Amino acid sequence: MDQVCPITGARLEPVPDDSDRTLIITGASRGIGHATVKHFHNAGWRVITISRQTFDKACPWEHGSDNHVEIDLSDLVALAEGLATLRRKLAGRPLTALVNNAGISPKGKDGGRLSTLNTSLTQWQEVMTINFYAPLLLARGLMEELRTGHGSIINVTSIAGGRVHPFAGAAYATSKAALAALTREMANDLGPYGIRVNAIAPGEIDTAILSPGTAELVEREIPMRRLGEPAEVASVIYALATEVGSYVSGAEIHINGGQHV
Repeated sequence: MDQVCPITGARLEPVPDDSDRTLIITGASRGIGHATVKHFHNAGWRVITISRQTFDKACPWEHGSDNHVEIDLSDLVALAEGLATLRRKLAGRPLTALVNNAGISPKGKDGGRLSTLNTSLTQWQEVMTINFYAPLLLARGLMEELRTGHGSIINVTSIAGGRVHPFAGAAYATSKAALAALTREMANDLGPYGIRVNAIAPGEIDTAILSPGTAELVEREIPMRRLGEPAEVASVIYALATEVGSYVSGAEIHINGGQHV
């Protein structure tokens, strides 16, 4: 029986049942990925995590170990094998959301930024494989499950994809700019199948990978004068994966306290 508002008499939409929704997320072991897993799990979703590490038993969510797939995304053979494992875990059930969060940004021996002049070809190849090719291959490999689930793909880009950043290396920045372009292309290609594709571009988020000098950058460049929290990023990802973002596709959403302005 439909519920109606006692004041206006308008029919109330039922609250979505999230118990049959599934998220697959890469780079789930720390930072933004870890916060995103907690957010979706607390909302009742099944969460399948991907990282190059084994599952950390200290993580609090139920069935986390059973829903973890260890994949080195820099190895395309391992990725192909991992995709087969992911499909077996889904067992034909729809995939509601795919979050491509994994990313690497190699540093120099002194911990400094690597430029176009001193980033080795091997480093370029590893960065592009993890940060760019893996999101593409995961989306293509899970296309049928995403189509069945009217799924949402969220690619995690970066503020560094649109400007030279004092800490992010040239290969990382280039890969994130490419991922933003890929997001637009995928939104165009997958939209007719009922799949939405968006990106979020975090700025300075309070995670373990912050570089020395971040405090000065916050005071100089961020209008809100603070770091972002991983949970704040996770909440935007969740919105894009749910009915809140039902008509949003092809967008790149800045999450940086106004730093991009």
